[in-house]
Amino acid sequence: MPDLVTRSIAAPAPPPLRPASQPQAPPASETFTGGRELANRPPFSLQDIRNAIPAECWKKDTFKSFAYLALDVGIVAALAVTAHAVNSPWLWPFYWLAQGTMFWALFVVGHDCGHQSFSTNKQLNDVVGLIVHSSIGVPYHGWRISHRTHHNNHGHVENDESWYPPSETVFDSLSFTGKLGRFVFPISLLAYPFYLLARSPGKEGSHYSPETDLFTPREAPMIRTSNAVQLAFVGVLGACTWALGLPAMIKLYFLPYIVSVMWLDLVTYLHHHGPSNPEEEMPWYRGEEWSYMRGGLSTIDRDYGIFNKIHHDIGTHVVHHLFPQIPHYNLVKATEAVKPVLGQYYRKVEPSPGPLPVHLLEPLLRSMSKDHYVDDSGDIVFYKTSEELQHPLRTLWRKLTGGRRSVA
Repeated sequence: MPDLVTRSIAAPAPPPLRPASQPQAPPASETFTGGRELANRPPFSLQDIRNAIPAECWKKDTFKSFAYLALDVGIVAALAVTAHAVNSPWLWPFYWLAQGTMFWALFVVGHDCGHQSFSTNKQLNDVVGLIVHSSIGVPYHGWRISHRTHHNNHGHVENDESWYPPSETVFDSLSFTGKLGRFVFPISLLAYPFYLLARSPGKEGSHYSPETDLFTPREAPMIRTSNAVQLAFVGVLGACTWALGLPAMIKLYFLPYIVSVMWLDLVTYLHHHGPSNPEEEMPWYRGEEWSYMRGGLSTIDRDYGIFNKIHHDIGTHVVHHLFPQIPHYNLVKATEAVKPVLGQYYRKVEPSPGPLPVHLLEPLLRSMSKDHYVDDSGDIVFYKTSEELQHPLRTLWRKLTGGRRSVA
């Protein structure tokens, strides 16, 4: 995710202090043990995993996909009509949380369209994806193409597209405010709009620019189409604001939008960081050690409690990353089928202690407190910790006061 201060104003910071005792990654030929054991090459192939998935899991049911979409849209409409009609101070916070969750569910439907798992008709997928994503502030084709890059390069330090670890050199080039925006909770849960505008640390361009190196010249018209449809929806929001007033639209749309962004950043971060076992370290790859299968196996499944079905089983992520053409409603069955093949390479899902997935706060905070950058070299690397981000408020105070430890 991006530097929260755009590159045009983000001044490079001096190299931060780091603990001297952090271990270097061993050579690729060395066998990993303990918390790094899953960085070793698996004893199975991608084809072995594919063969274990039942044939029915690959089938796309357009009617079923539209049924999920219709249910989501119906809930969104019902929530908005009810909240606007009641207009009660005690109801609005519940509305923002519920509607923001439903905006996130709509994002997942558009996400399936981007993977062409919504239906077997590519044009239909793209039309539905354009409408759904534009309605929640996402440039469909720009996101679809960059997300394809993410899947094709998942787990690769330099070639991945989202939530990848910055190298030490890139990390040192970031301003401190940029590091706060990328690594410090809860600021980092607001990163997604900035990622769309300016991508992630170490990469240039925008999801809205046809000239960005994310896109080929042949894809440029698609980016312009996404921009045009999104501008049209901005016009719809403007008309609604004119009719209902700005305070009403802030409550009805913009605050739920922020909640949906937080959902997106939370879930996508936890897909790739913070294993339930605090002793485990997630591997990242380069060079000959990277493969599509090993990158996909470095993702993590999660239990989101009551939200699992609401956001269309997006927490069932390992199989999705390896085979994104499987529709969301078949992911659970496909995952159960591949577990015997994956063995220990499938990280056991920590169950939600109740309806609300409060157990996910611990791995989230643990990861953000220590997973900051990786070495500039090495074909299998692991996160290292920046001392200044272990105590971000103390570091910020020192920067603001010129190094003084306390107020005079």
